[in-house]
Amino acid sequence: MILPVLLGPTGIGKTDLSIELAKYFKTEIVSADSRQIYKEMNIGTAVPSCEQLNEIKHHFIQTRSVLDEYTAGKYEIDALNTINELFGQHNYVWLVGGSGLYIDAVCKGIDNIPGTDAELRKSIVKRFETEGIESLRFELMRLDNEICNVIDIHNPQRVMRALEVCFTSGKPYSSLRKNFIKQRPFKIIKTGLAIDRNELYNRINARVEKMIDAGLEKEAENLYRFKENNALKTVGYRELFDYFEGKQSFDQAVELIKRNTRRYAKKQLTWFARYSDIKWFHPSDFSEICKYIMNYEL
Repeated sequence: MILPVLLGPTGIGKTDLSIELAKYFKTEIVSADSRQIYKEMNIGTAVPSCEQLNEIKHHFIQTRSVLDEYTAGKYEIDALNTINELFGQHNYVWLVGGSGLYIDAVCKGIDNIPGTDAELRKSIVKRFETEGIESLRFELMRLDNEICNVIDIHNPQRVMRALEVCFTSGKPYSSLRKNFIKQRPFKIIKTGLAIDRNELYNRINARVEKMIDAGLEKEAENLYRFKENNALKTVGYRELFDYFEGKQSFDQAVELIKRNTRRYAKKQLTWFARYSDIKWFHPSDFSEICKYIMNYEL
């Protein structure tokens, strides 16, 4: 039983390539995308089209609501159950996505991170409301500068959660993310997609324009009432929420979506740089990837 992993930054072309790979290996795809899992977020998360979903069965695409509290820990349990079921029918199952924490959840397991402390969280939220995100970022950099290189420090929820873990455990959050790797009953082969940085950024800019043309503004408008939910603290939506509140123009919101998506892609690449077991390919290297997986010495 072999679990090939196809990972890479947003906008690089994982969806199209993964469908061709799943066809070649006669199998199905398990998504490792922490935002495509939400059924209300369609355009802004670049969910595979209906035609693509009909070509190959995907798992964990639009299976949850933005009203649900869904964590990487829950994903670990759910994804492993699905993967093990699929191995009853297939020799290969492809894990595809760009969410490093979801990929880690499947490949090595989630670390033993302290749970939420309601009173502490309340005090951190109050501090955020009175002092702003910059104060919290400065505190987090003081307590755990390493974690600032792998989480989205522009996302208040991520920063507050990291601070909560630091305060609760008395240790840097990053130090708790280095526990032993859980053994899996299948072999894992990681493949990554990489292209020239400028080309990637051009692809991202073009994709944002395509999302706008497809109706992202209307989708965000329909979700605005849920903007405090963690799922909506996401690039592509939060910038439009600010536009709805008159904090910036529509054109400014679009440019910020492009900029923040590029920044997110950079964060993803930083996360993946921690892996020493990835074989990198260009998105056009379909045949080479197939050969690599087939000839991999387990």
